[in-house]
Amino acid sequence: MRKDKAKIFKLRSQGKSFSELSKLFSVPKSTLSEWFKGHMWSKEIAQKLIKKSEQKSTIVLKELAIIRGEHLKKLYIQAEIEAGEEFEFLKYHPLFISAMMIYWGEGDKLSKSRISIANTDPRMLRVFLYFLKNICGFNDDKIRAWILAYPDMNIESSKEYWIKNTGLNELNFRKTITIQGKPTKRKLSNGVCTIELSSTYFKIKMLVWLRCFSEVLITDEYYAGVV
Repeated sequence: MRKDKAKIFKLRSQGKSFSELSKLFSVPKSTLSEWFKGHMWSKEIAQKLIKKSEQKSTIVLKELAIIRGEHLKKLYIQAEIEAGEEFEFLKYHPLFISAMMIYWGEGDKLSKSRISIANTDPRMLRVFLYFLKNICGFNDDKIRAWILAYPDMNIESSKEYWIKNTGLNELNFRKTITIQGKPTKRKLSNGVCTIELSSTYFKIKMLVWLRCFSEVLITDEYYAGVV
């Protein structure tokens, strides 16, 4: 029998964990478990230690959430500042103007991070897609697309139509949503195509650009810069 076993029992009764005892006395946790398995006081201590550990974990998670929240606030403020600065360089760019008008009329402005437009005109989607890639710098892997289709539509044929006429590719398409019920007589032969991406940072910039654009459109100075 180990000479320090009595000391180990005493420390366990005082609330020491298996990890602490194993480290202090170089005793495997499996051996400690075997020693204490028949002692109710050891089980009660184990429950207290588990509860204490959970409380500590909760506190840590809350602290991390606060830190993350503060970091995100700073990040989103930076997005607003960047958008204001970029607007001064972009406000006369024809592609930027076109994209802002498209998003102002057709874009999702309510969600926190989703940037999307849906339309039946592939030319509109093509312009906005070109804006995302060439002004905003998004790669294909960030841009998703999906089709709202009728039950009797040929999905593959429709997808080929949108790929050919918008600049999208096969990898952009993630899903197809089929309209339920009987098909109507006046239907859209290729459905409705949506292009979207998800970025809270970029969504903030889009909304700032829209706000700035709506403000400068009613100033004489803006039109003086155009001509």
